[in-house]
This record gives sequence, structure tokens and C-alpha cells, in this order.
Amino acid sequence: MADDQVLDQTDEVEETDEDPEEEELQSGDDLAADALEEAGQTAAPSAPKASSKAMDPSKLGETLQALQNVIERNADELDRIKEEMGVQREALKNVFENDSQLSEATTEAATVTAKVKERKSQIQNSPEILQYKTKIGELSEQKKEVEEALNNHLLNLFQITGTKTFDTLSGKQREFTVKASLKGRKPERE
Repeated sequence: MADDQVLDQTDEVEETDEDPEEEELQSGDDLAADALEEAGQTAAPSAPKASSKAMDPSKLGETLQALQNVIERNADELDRIKEEMGVQREALKNVFENDSQLSEATTEAATVTAKVKERKSQIQNSPEILQYKTKIGELSEQKKEVEEALNNHLLNLFQITGTKTFDTLSGKQREFTVKASLKGRKPERE
């Protein structure tokens, strides 16, 4: 009997040690973690653990209800924040759309851009530009032919001398690099 009284007094002491205001100050995450801890689980989702003592069904029900309440409050708060963000974004968009100076400047910029495109088109089709383009195309073809011949000669020089330099008529030396490139694979014939 004396042991029973000691146990009852201990339970009462533990209950009175808790401050009721402290529970109200806990965050939703803390409440959820406490509820899960009471249920014999951890806050992180994991495989159910075997509990050494069976949980009282009424306490489990209370724990689940508390957890659901925390989840619902957080979901409602998330919905409220998302809605508020939408309102703020719409207000921001309206500021830009309703600014008369910005609208005027945008119109002017579009007009100037159209004029620039029109003028470039006129210049592109002029005989002078066509002449330059033709000459550049011819020079590009010549350049390609000379580079190909030069590459072959430099490769021959490297194979004979083993050096990557050659002497010029003015007495200076020029360096070159040797590159190998892989050509595309030929289709296999069956």
C-alpha cells in the first residue's frame, strides 16, 4: 500500500512539473515530434518499430488527433501564404502594366527596333553589301585551300625534322602545332 501511494505521488509530481503555458508555446513541429515520440516512433518516417510496451488505444487516438490537427494547421497556413503570394505577384505585375511612362517607352522602343530592322534589311540588299559578301566568300574559300596545303607541308616538316618550328626568310622562327582529328565513322557494309 505504501508503494502504491509513492507511485501515485510521483505521478502527481510529474504532472504538476509541466507548465501548461509551455505546451501552448511549442511550435507545430514540436507538438508533432512529441506526439510521434509518445506513439513510440521518431519524427522521421521509418519502418514501424516494435514497442516494448503496448500503447493505450485512447492515448494513440489522442496522439493521432493532435498530429492531424498540426498537419491541418500547417496545410491551412501554407494555403494562406500561397494565396497571399499570388495577390502580391498580381499587384507587382499591375504596377508594371499600369505605368504610363513604361508603356510609352516600350512603344517607342518597339518603333525604333522596327526602324532598325527595316534599315538593316535595306542595307543587306544593297549592291555594295552584296559585293562585300561575294568577296568574303571567295577569300574564305582561298583561305581554306591555303590552310589545308600548309597543314600538309607542316606535317611533312614535323615528320622529317621532329621539331615544331621553322625558319622564315627574315631570320625569325615560327612555331606550329600538330593536330590529329578523327573523321566520322564509315557505315559498315554487310
